Amino acid sequence: MQNKLGERLFTFAVITDTHVNHGETETNSEFNINVRANGRMRHVIHDLNGQEFAFVIHLGDLVHPVPARPDLYEMAAECFRQQVAELRHPLHVVPGNHDIGDKPINWGLGGVACDDYIKLWKKNFGANYQSFEHHGCRFFLLDSQIINTGLTAETEQKIWLETEMDAATNVGQRIFINAHYPLFLTDADEDEHFDNLANPGRSWLLNLMERHGVEAQFSGHVHNFWFNRYGVTNCYALPSTAFVRQDYAEMYRATPLPGTEGGRSDLAKLGYFVVHVHESGHICQWVRTFGAIAEPDGVVAQPVDHMMPVHPLQNPHSRFGFDMRQNWLEIVEIPPSGSLDEFDRKRIRNDYALMALIETGVRRVRIPVTDLLNPEHLARLYECASLGLRFTLFSFGFPDNRLLEAVRNAEGLVDIWEICNTAEELPATVDVVRATVKEAGVSLYLSRLRTKEDQESAGGKYHHMIVHGFSPVDDEQITRIANLTDVAGLVFRIEGATSPWQAARSVIDVCRGHGLKASLHIRMTKGAPGLQQTDDHWVASRLTEAVAAACAYDDAYVYADTFADVDRGYYRRHGVVDRFYNPRPAFEVVRQLTTAFAQVRSFLPGNEGAQVSLIGEGGQRFELVRKTSPEVSGNSAGSGRLLDLYTGEHIPVERNVAGDFDPPTTSPLCLWEADGEGVRTIE
Repeated sequence: MQNKLGERLFTFAVITDTHVNHGETETNSEFNINVRANGRMRHVIHDLNGQEFAFVIHLGDLVHPVPARPDLYEMAAECFRQQVAELRHPLHVVPGNHDIGDKPINWGLGGVACDDYIKLWKKNFGANYQSFEHHGCRFFLLDSQIINTGLTAETEQKIWLETEMDAATNVGQRIFINAHYPLFLTDADEDEHFDNLANPGRSWLLNLMERHGVEAQFSGHVHNFWFNRYGVTNCYALPSTAFVRQDYAEMYRATPLPGTEGGRSDLAKLGYFVVHVHESGHICQWVRTFGAIAEPDGVVAQPVDHMMPVHPLQNPHSRFGFDMRQNWLEIVEIPPSGSLDEFDRKRIRNDYALMALIETGVRRVRIPVTDLLNPEHLARLYECASLGLRFTLFSFGFPDNRLLEAVRNAEGLVDIWEICNTAEELPATVDVVRATVKEAGVSLYLSRLRTKEDQESAGGKYHHMIVHGFSPVDDEQITRIANLTDVAGLVFRIEGATSPWQAARSVIDVCRGHGLKASLHIRMTKGAPGLQQTDDHWVASRLTEAVAAACAYDDAYVYADTFADVDRGYYRRHGVVDRFYNPRPAFEVVRQLTTAFAQVRSFLPGNEGAQVSLIGEGGQRFELVRKTSPEVSGNSAGSGRLLDLYTGEHIPVERNVAGDFDPPTTSPLCLWEADGEGVRTIE
């Protein structure tokens, strides 16, 4: 993949909703988790100090006590100032509704922003709106709470922003806008609720952003993650460092876990953003803190040597992907909470699946035709494509005219189309779609529906389950398909008892003999449909082979058959994330592999048989090391680096011909990179 981002210019961090209390063990919140806010912010400060940033932006709700309680507010402000005094990077702050009052709503109880609250903010934190420049970029810090208030301060901010944005555009500066309230969560035309801006202020700011081609807009307030596009602007809503808004736990088809205060203490969703600004765009990296706490006089942990995760836009490999079985594009309605919103439902989308995909660096996603035919889903796919995702479409049977038209109009959104049909109907299926795939520039892959007779002849039990995909032994059917024009490849089903790495070798041999490519569907279950697979190490190990195979063979695409857990129904199994889209061990493994392999643009498989081994274009040798797998390649001895696929730690090591390491590895799953002529270490 061509690097369209160009060179990295600088990096900054964004934190939000720290909700610092007026005392280390005191809070005026009725929720127990809030008492941990100060310690969690302190951890973030320490974490930021261990990295290099041009500056840090705080998106508001610095403190928890609202200005209607000035006594507690002042105490909390002092606690905040004491903490950020330790930050070694320049800090720019934006007022939140806890800092300067709510937006103008008549159902809120915290007090609407007013002149007195603005004075209190200025006394403790300085200007309530401002801007600064850095490396050809202009960063605007807005007071979103005063928009639509009719205050003199609103008029002054409006005139100032319009004037300053004109000036920034006139000198060719890239513009980034930072505010506490999101402009919208799902749709620019959505109704007002507690978590967005109302019109006319929303339309005014959106029009201003569109007119000036704003590159990105960052907001807090919602304590959850959302990504939207408005014109050319990437709009990010960021999670909190302190706690999760539990009203949004309704996004998940799962009961909040015990001890999480109904979702408020979902620790995997706490953290901050790291933003890398490049010559032609930017990328965001989400850093999970998992609710870590630093004590006031505690020892500051030394930073661990980790690789920087790769973003999909930076990943040169797009042949590994996930089958998105759960609907990650749907919009759901959050019921009135009895707290922040009580009079209507909020229409929102769960973007944690998207966030997890971005974190893994994986670019390939397999989707059903309904995602292409649903206008809301289609629009969302284009937004996701702007982040580097690429889509494989799958369907069954003969496509109708509506689907054919949708593929033609997808404008490069879909580059692979998998069509399943019976073996007898596949030639006729190709006739139906031939003109469309040519016009759309789509690669056509075919999958064979396995019949009842197929399953019985193979000695299997009849489970009333759909099975599709070719097998390397389907010589007659494969030969027939190979004689058809405009077919790029075949779909193969790799059962749970079969090694993905070994399967890739055998499938590729068959396909190359016929001039075809392969699409390997890696089943993440083994056994009968009523069983449940919850062995996370088995999942991680299997996915390691799948990712390696996708990199090793340039004529194969490899898909894991699930991304998120399937915890009900048939073939229950763990994915790389759970039902809350929080990481499982396989998540870390895929992320580490994606990052490591992204350093090399092309690979060849090693010649060690069953041993998972890859040779990079510059001579780099990568090898999977499993404690349960004693195989050692003959060329593995010497110095190199060992990457722990569970933790991301990497250390220089020596390896002898027996496969032993010095220092020894304790992780059950590692990636070994051997030094040698032309070998480049992982950075």
